[in-house]
Amino acid sequence: MEKRYDVAIIGTGPAGLEAAINCKIRNKSVIIFGTNNLSTKLAKAPRIDNYLGLHGISGNDLKEKFLEHINSMDISITEERINAVYAMGDYYALMVNEKMYEATTLILATGIEYTKPYIGEEELLGRGVGYCATCDAPLYKGKDVIIIAQGESGEDEANYVKEICNKLYYVPLYKGNYNLNEGIEIIKGVPKEIREQGDKREVILSNETLSADGVFILRDTISPKQLVAGLETEDGHIKVNRDMSTNLKGCYAAGDCTGRPYQYIKAAGEGLVAALSAVSYIDNLSRNK
Repeated sequence: MEKRYDVAIIGTGPAGLEAAINCKIRNKSVIIFGTNNLSTKLAKAPRIDNYLGLHGISGNDLKEKFLEHINSMDISITEERINAVYAMGDYYALMVNEKMYEATTLILATGIEYTKPYIGEEELLGRGVGYCATCDAPLYKGKDVIIIAQGESGEDEANYVKEICNKLYYVPLYKGNYNLNEGIEIIKGVPKEIREQGDKREVILSNETLSADGVFILRDTISPKQLVAGLETEDGHIKVNRDMSTNLKGCYAAGDCTGRPYQYIKAAGEGLVAALSAVSYIDNLSRNK
């Protein structure tokens, strides 16, 4: 486990980066999770006319300015995928496979580019269905497991789980050579539904049905509601107040994940507000100790 940070930020679009900048300016320790490629949606924008002071700039050029800004402030991006976040009372635990990070406050800037859950997925979450194979693999020692993987990073998790479980079915949703250990059965098909069948879990594919004790769904991105236990959403977006606070104490959200309009300048503004709110929350905690 790393040190406990003041603020953990998930997302490297305009909202997440603006939040990181303002937390850093106010001398808070920050860790931001995402990619150094930043937002793919941003990079593809041919021309942006409504970002104040940067009229007519391309998305790619704006991305480069974002990178230049955070680099000048010595803000580094942690390129690790957060699988789950848990509110622990006075801090948040952020899970990355077998590793855990801690932060006093959390800012969600995840955008809206995530895959909709399968039928039955949310109902069975925590009851034989999970998102972190290496975290929960010990629960399935000597048992059968299904892994549905959106990208190549799922191969490492599958290889680890196979050392513990009995039978492992690997359902790749991508094309590749599949660097998998011996004994892992590759199943081609499109998942449609996950259902409970006695003490087993069944994955209904487009061409067959698989049965196992546990199912892990490994996506590049997942919805905030699935990511953070107990988070309140509304119409597919995180429900926030004007200070960008959520229903969870010390948790804030900003950007497209909070709702329309999906605009870069709106996302950046919300990132600022979320940062100021998180800083105020931390300072109040310090004063009340």
